[in-house]
Amino acid sequence: MLGYGFMGKAHANALARLPMFAPDAPAVERDVLIGRDEAALGEAADRLGFARTATDWREVVDEVDAFYNLGPNHVHPEPTIAALEAGTAVLCEKPMAPALEDAERMAAAASDADARAAVGFNYRYVPAIQYAKRLIDAGELGEIRQLRGRYLQDWLVDPEAPASWRTDAERAGSGALGDLGAHTVDLARFLVGDIERVSGQTTTFVDERPAADGEGTEPVTVDDAYSAQVRFANGAAGTLEASRVAVGRKNDHTIEIEGTEGAIRFSLERLNELELFRPGNRGFETVLVTEEDDPYLDHWWPPGHVLGWEHTFVHENQAFLSAVADGGEYAPDFDDGLAVQRVLDAVQTSAEIGEEVTVA
Repeated sequence: MLGYGFMGKAHANALARLPMFAPDAPAVERDVLIGRDEAALGEAADRLGFARTATDWREVVDEVDAFYNLGPNHVHPEPTIAALEAGTAVLCEKPMAPALEDAERMAAAASDADARAAVGFNYRYVPAIQYAKRLIDAGELGEIRQLRGRYLQDWLVDPEAPASWRTDAERAGSGALGDLGAHTVDLARFLVGDIERVSGQTTTFVDERPAADGEGTEPVTVDDAYSAQVRFANGAAGTLEASRVAVGRKNDHTIEIEGTEGAIRFSLERLNELELFRPGNRGFETVLVTEEDDPYLDHWWPPGHVLGWEHTFVHENQAFLSAVADGGEYAPDFDDGLAVQRVLDAVQTSAEIGEEVTVA
């Protein structure tokens, strides 16, 4: 595992939970944790349950069965490609890369490799999202006409909040668009289908922030917020947006879908619930997705005992590691990640030229 911050904790926690709640998942040894700071790395390895550490990914990616690339976006391409060329399965966090050309190289390496390649779109593994997918695929909503997806956070509202790799285009590629919008685009594709055309806008409200080391300031070279009008291949229309400066919003990822026969609403901040409108109802009903026969719930608690954000990583890791162990299929894979990256690139291009863009 490369990286031991936010995502490192999330995935390490999931790996530790698997034997307790998913006994049919393959047994896993948390072997080697990769990072640059040896002192911090050693402490993190002890805390996250890894047997050893390494400061150079080149020395270890061919020694393991699976490589988790959880580093900043600019660290995704080269270690991932090297691991795949060595025949090592990869789970890479989203978005795949800072730029489309890097994502294309990664997808090509995955296509040539005899190893699974997964992208960390963990929100596909929310039980309520899987329940929504079943309803849509069964035709319960009729013909899908519209989707609205937004992902709102407020952690950069303060102009004195320090700069980081996430505010630097060289390392991140984009701001709210890639950081948050990647999740929304993936769910839009998962639930409705491919996106063919986009008309996008990006905005940066704070052009300069205090440097992370406390010395001076650094320019902000990514967007604080984006919005896009999109057209799906099946004719459905959509609006997408994300912001990291939305006052009062902590982690509000909302998906709304309307069809000719029904509609759904989902919010990540109430991830055990799906709001559902059916013909004949006077309004939306709230469905608590915690029954034993709901997706993934057979592993957990009695009905009504809700799950949390961290459980999505348990479901994701079980599916990924099972595919690695038995050679089965896994999605979202690098083809999905590349499709998302193409939409993100099209939004950026559209924002730059002020015109609608066809997705490659």
